[in-house]
Amino acid sequence: MLNRIDLLVIGECVADIVRLPGAADQVHPGGSPANVAYGLARLGHGVTLLTQLGPDADGRQIRDHLAGAGVEVRTDGATAPTPSAAVTLDGAGQAAYTFEITWTLGPVSLEQPPRHVHTGSIAAVMEPGATAVVAAVDALRTAATVSYDPNVRPELMGDHAAAVRKVERCVALSDVVKASDEDLEWLYPGQEPGQVAERWLATGPAVVLVTRGGDGALAVLPDGRVAVEAPPVDVADTVGAGDAFMSGTLHALAARGLLGADGRERLRSLDRATVTDVLRHAAASAAVTVSRAGANPPDAAELANALGRIGGPRRG
Repeated sequence: MLNRIDLLVIGECVADIVRLPGAADQVHPGGSPANVAYGLARLGHGVTLLTQLGPDADGRQIRDHLAGAGVEVRTDGATAPTPSAAVTLDGAGQAAYTFEITWTLGPVSLEQPPRHVHTGSIAAVMEPGATAVVAAVDALRTAATVSYDPNVRPELMGDHAAAVRKVERCVALSDVVKASDEDLEWLYPGQEPGQVAERWLATGPAVVLVTRGGDGALAVLPDGRVAVEAPPVDVADTVGAGDAFMSGTLHALAARGLLGADGRERLRSLDRATVTDVLRHAAASAAVTVSRAGANPPDAAELANALGRIGGPRRG
């Protein structure tokens, strides 16, 4: 049983084995939900991560990494090896992945609901654990706001039509959805990302965000679209960029009282100026992360400095 918590992240941890041409392999703690939890803790939030970690060296490294930022790590007691992903980086720092992952999360029992729940990636589509994740989100969403990032990994998605149905189910349960243009291209080949986001918005979310790499980011609201440019940055690699964008988004929303059951109504009446500022926070968080190796998101001071360099409000 989990006691009352502020932000709950449900999802996988992964040991990212980073391979660069001509260099020795390096192991970095990763996994999209774990990265989001880590990023939120770095920004000063109280975060609990419900996950699975094996009793092995990778599991110990990941647990220590998360705890070092202040993340409270809870597991279901499973003893399977810690999931791993080989991350091969090309000359431009773009990442390609191969995975060795199982996800068997059992049913989630909570004494009291958190204020906000985030999930996504492998945890929300890979069975048998995905069923427990979706059931938990469905049960918690009346008392907590929900965010979701599909973070598509084609090698692990299984049947395409079934994967799309699972993603759309999670979208409909969520208040805030973030997806990359690459995610949307895999899910809906040839369809314009903004139009997909508009269609998703009609199923339930208050806002759908689309990241477009160096072309910036887009927010789709009931009254239209808001776009921001990507801050200029020298890219070391793109590992964890989308997760840093997600944690930056939630950080900015939390600072404005837009998370939790008491913030849901205000979240569903966002004005364009607020959304623009949230996108700037998220884009700045991602920019700091891509400027250095691995999934290494900013702390609050680094985010404030990044926002100062690109201009705009620095609330939160």
